Amino acid sequence: MSTALLRKVLRVGALVAIGAIGGILLVTNFSSIPVAKLFGQNVRDLGAKAPPVTVPDNVRAINDAFVAAANAVSSTVVSIETIGEATSSDRMMDEFFRFFDPWGDDGFFFGPRNRDRGNDQNQRPRSRPLGQGSGVIITSDGYIVTNNHVVAGAKPDGIKVTLSDKREFTARLIGRDSLTDIAVIKIDAHDLPTAYLGSRDDIKVGEWVIAIGNPLGLRSTVTAGIISAVGRSNMGLNGGGFAIENYIQTDAAINPGNSGGGLFTLNGTLIGINTAIASGTGFYAGYGFAIPVDIVRVVALDLINEGKVNRAYIGVTIRAVDETDAQGLGLPKVQGVMVQDILKNSPAEKAGLQREDVILDLDGTPVNSPSELQTLVLQRRPGEKVKLRIWRDRKEITKVVRLEARDGSVASTEVSSEPSLGERSEKSGPVSLDLLGFTVAPLSAELKDKLDVKSGVEVTKVEPFSPASRRGLRVGSVIVRADRKPVETPSQLQGIINGKKAGEVVVLDVKSEQGSQIVTIRIPSNAN
Repeated sequence: MSTALLRKVLRVGALVAIGAIGGILLVTNFSSIPVAKLFGQNVRDLGAKAPPVTVPDNVRAINDAFVAAANAVSSTVVSIETIGEATSSDRMMDEFFRFFDPWGDDGFFFGPRNRDRGNDQNQRPRSRPLGQGSGVIITSDGYIVTNNHVVAGAKPDGIKVTLSDKREFTARLIGRDSLTDIAVIKIDAHDLPTAYLGSRDDIKVGEWVIAIGNPLGLRSTVTAGIISAVGRSNMGLNGGGFAIENYIQTDAAINPGNSGGGLFTLNGTLIGINTAIASGTGFYAGYGFAIPVDIVRVVALDLINEGKVNRAYIGVTIRAVDETDAQGLGLPKVQGVMVQDILKNSPAEKAGLQREDVILDLDGTPVNSPSELQTLVLQRRPGEKVKLRIWRDRKEITKVVRLEARDGSVASTEVSSEPSLGERSEKSGPVSLDLLGFTVAPLSAELKDKLDVKSGVEVTKVEPFSPASRRGLRVGSVIVRADRKPVETPSQLQGIINGKKAGEVVVLDVKSEQGSQIVTIRIPSNAN
């Protein structure tokens, strides 16, 4: 055997020996571990054997309550999609895109498409999607309540409803009311699940609620929160003016598409219809608003039974009483709503209500905001009589008002004129009321005719950040009374104000192009 061959045999033998020794060591050290486990094969379990925390029974009960409520009421909430008629600008865009449509009739790139399906199939739709919202089923035969703004502008056949079980229907519009932002639609169906409608007694600040709707196209979405506040009004969410705003505020997440969906308590009671959010971006920012169920019930019944809202009215413009008002009017505490103006020939005028009256309650129910009074009146019918407890001349009186139906003519800016005060006394010159921060001058003939007043003094200057400015007095308005006394000259007004002590309040009856108002101003401490 040659030397080279011998060396190769020795090397091979050495390698075999090393491998044998290594195998013996491996089997000796790991004989207790299955080979399959060493290589990660056939793993049958992952993670810990039990959750790290045991949930207390009371916490589990709350969790179960949310689950039960969501399961119970989700089927009563529907998805609504609307289509509106195309505008002239829509049709111009249709023509533009038809020319550049590679799949269009002209076949700009690929030739004619599906001509055997007929011309209607080859035309772009002559309608535009309006949006997507939600609704709540309120009768088993298919009446659904939603927001007016969800269905406004939809084509007669442009309202599509999808139920929670994915059945689809074309709905017809029964009626809608812009002042409350409520609408009712109807689908042809039977034996539908219906929501249980609660009352204002079911609405409590701090109570847990769930909001159910279809935000951002996500069907049957449930969010949770609490009732943050009630009676939110004067927010301009529904157009202002004669709109009825008395919202429930909640921190349950509400986004576009939730409109018209339901706000429910944990026992499945419907307490509101979600309608708006407070946001600078148009998306959820912490606060949502719902129309209370009491308003929803009254409006929905009217729309179903009569096709319109048979709305009663008193005929007053009002604002909430604040501390300065209460002191100026001698109220024992801050309460009620103050009558700013009375419409001509209204139930209020016929019943003898007066400006500066403070309405304390209606049929025994206290009212402390315009929205509260609006809601109470909304639940009454034209022809009914209501009893108002009123504060006037530092004492309580009672007035009975027979409500009347409100039509379009009521929503006007016409106000009652002041009674004749006889001939005006000799005019005085302008007077600067420096303590309160405003100046008045004799009433011009032009402004007298424009505002239809018999007498008064014109506000010609209001100092910024002055007591008068902070209380809402504006240049161009006319002060017709002070502390219920007619004002005919600037010096007369000056005398009434100079007769006040520091801390007392003067009550001014003011008219302007925007309407009538009562302005109360506290005399500053550097007065007499």
